[in-house]
Amino acid sequence: MTAVGIAPDIDEDAPATIRPRRNRWRWVIVIVVAFIAAQVIYGLFTNKAFRWATYGQYLFSEPILDGLATTILLTIIAMVLAIVLGTLLAVWRMSSNRALSGFAWFYAWIFRGTPTLVQLVFFFNLAALFPRLGIGIPFGPLLVSTDTNALITPMTAAILGLGLNEAAYMSEIIRGGLMSVARGQTEAARGLGLTPWQSFRRIVFPQAVRVITPATFNQIIGMLKYTSLVSVLSLGDLLYAAEQIYSRNFQPIPMLLVASTWYLVCTSVLMIGQYFLEKRINRGAMPTATRSTRLRKTEAMA
Repeated sequence: MTAVGIAPDIDEDAPATIRPRRNRWRWVIVIVVAFIAAQVIYGLFTNKAFRWATYGQYLFSEPILDGLATTILLTIIAMVLAIVLGTLLAVWRMSSNRALSGFAWFYAWIFRGTPTLVQLVFFFNLAALFPRLGIGIPFGPLLVSTDTNALITPMTAAILGLGLNEAAYMSEIIRGGLMSVARGQTEAARGLGLTPWQSFRRIVFPQAVRVITPATFNQIIGMLKYTSLVSVLSLGDLLYAAEQIYSRNFQPIPMLLVASTWYLVCTSVLMIGQYFLEKRINRGAMPTATRSTRLRKTEAMA
């Protein structure tokens, strides 16, 4: 027994017991959210205006799948163009050469400051400004030229409009990732005798990619949805295919649901890919809290 007035011994080395704070409103919120979700699901499947039979009929139809293939192809080509050009613009923006940095700034200003839809229509009507495009001597004759209408097809206009526009945003994302790497890393690489390209490839870029990857996947998902804008160019993407079908059967709701379903499937695949890619990239990086916790455990075992 402990004597009166004498405090019991306290084991300071014993781990502290952390008890989570009770949230009395948690179950109330869960019940309310579950009730709303049940009402929405019930309304979806009981409202005949959704026409789920028509939805199932066209979900895997050939025109829809062809439009889906065009959407995916356009997303891949436009994003490859945007990432390559965006990387170049980011490096130019950080260059000490004022001409290069000024051009990169001007490019981002133009393409970020005007709507994407306007740029798509502009490229599609490029023949109104330049009836023929070619390569030649400055202020001299053209050596090789071709008709602009034959060169700028709806697919080409879509790639130029989406890719060049996205490059302006990717340049800022990549520039932010490169700036997140401490300057001392580059200086240390130079001290080891690495060339600027070797320093970028081996030191700077592997660290910057951890910052660049989440934002890049966000842009890829956005690009997948921005491709729906090319329907104004009569390009057979997913949304255009759905529009063509409901212009004949006069049932826009189920056809828009079909298009939305495939957009959701594609974005879900991209989000899963992003999760596993980030997990792989961040294998060597340990959060500060986890690192300090393991350090304390190691000291306690010593």
